[in-house]
Amino acid sequence: MTHSKDTMPAPATTASQPELAAKTPHHVPLVELTRDGLVESIHYGSLIALTADNSTALEAGEPDAPMYPRSSLKPLQAVALLKAGLDIPQNLLALTAASHSGAQMHRSGAEEILKLHGLNESNLGNSTDLPYGVAEREEWLRAGNGPTQIAQNCSGKHASMTAVCVINGWPVEGYLHPEHPLQVLVRETITELTGEEAAAVSTDGCGTPLFAHSLHGMARAYGRIAAADENTNEGKVAHAMRRFPEMVAGEGRDVTALMRAVPGLLAKDGFEGLQLVGLPDGTGVAVKISDGGDRARMPVTVEVLRRLGVDGGSLDTLQSPPVLGGGLPVGEIRAAHIFSN
Repeated sequence: MTHSKDTMPAPATTASQPELAAKTPHHVPLVELTRDGLVESIHYGSLIALTADNSTALEAGEPDAPMYPRSSLKPLQAVALLKAGLDIPQNLLALTAASHSGAQMHRSGAEEILKLHGLNESNLGNSTDLPYGVAEREEWLRAGNGPTQIAQNCSGKHASMTAVCVINGWPVEGYLHPEHPLQVLVRETITELTGEEAAAVSTDGCGTPLFAHSLHGMARAYGRIAAADENTNEGKVAHAMRRFPEMVAGEGRDVTALMRAVPGLLAKDGFEGLQLVGLPDGTGVAVKISDGGDRARMPVTVEVLRRLGVDGGSLDTLQSPPVLGGGLPVGEIRAAHIFSN
C-alpha cells in the first residue's frame, strides 16, 4: 500500500448550520476580573456538572446548546482509535489524546507512532504550526526551525489516525474526509459516548472533522471515560492520560497541573474556552467560555470542583495569578457571583 498525504476536500457543512449559527446561546457571567474593588472585565459562558446517574449537580447558562468541543474531543477520538485496533504504549496513547506543547518528548512520540507503522511525517494531514508552548516555541525558533506538522499540537492524534489506517488496510490518503471509514467510526464513537447525535459538522483547526455537541453530552462522555474499567477502551485512555499528564499538555500547562493535583481526575482543554473534566466516580464537568478567553477556563473549573467536594487544598496550586498594578497585586480573576451562594 502507498501511504500518501491527505488530499481530500474539507468536510461540507450541514444544511442545518445556518439556523444553528443564527441562535445565540443564553450564556451567563462565569468569571470576573477585579481591579481595586471594581469588576473590570466579565467572561460569559455556560457549564454543567453531571453525576454518574446523569443527574445535574450544577449548571449555568445554556449547557444544552450545540457547540464545537474542539480539542476536548481528543480523548473520545482516542477511544475510537483503540476500537480500531490501535495498540501503543501508554505514553503514546496519552499523546494521542493531547494538545501538546511541542516539546522534544512530544515530537519524538509522534514520530515513534509513525515509525512503528511504517509511516513518516509526509503521511500526516494536519496543518503545520510552531510548538504551542511558549518556552517550547522560543527554543524551536532559536534553533532556526519553522512550522511543521510534527511540531503542531495535534500531531500525536494524527499519527495515531494514520497508524489505524495501516492496521485496518484503509487508505491513508483521505483519512480526514468525513466519509473515510476511520472518521465514520470516530463519529459513531462520539455519538455513543455523548449519548447524542452531532448537531453540525465542521473542520477543526488541524483539519479533522469536528462534530458539534452540547456541554451536557460532553460532560456525560467524560464521566463515562473517567469511571471506566481500566481494561476497557475508555479506561485505557483515561489511565494513560492520568499516568502521563505531561504528554496530554506539557510542563507549565494548567491541564497537566490539574491532573497532577487531583489523583484520578481526567482533564482536557479545547480552543475557544473549553474545559472538560471527568472524576473517578463518574462525575463529568463541561465549561464553555463564550468569548473563547483562555484565562477564564481554570478559575471557573476550580470553583465547580470545589463545589463538587474535590479537595480544596489540592486545588490551591491552580489559583490564577493576581491582577497587577505597578507590579503589585490589585485584583483577581475569580468565579462570578452566580457561585457566591
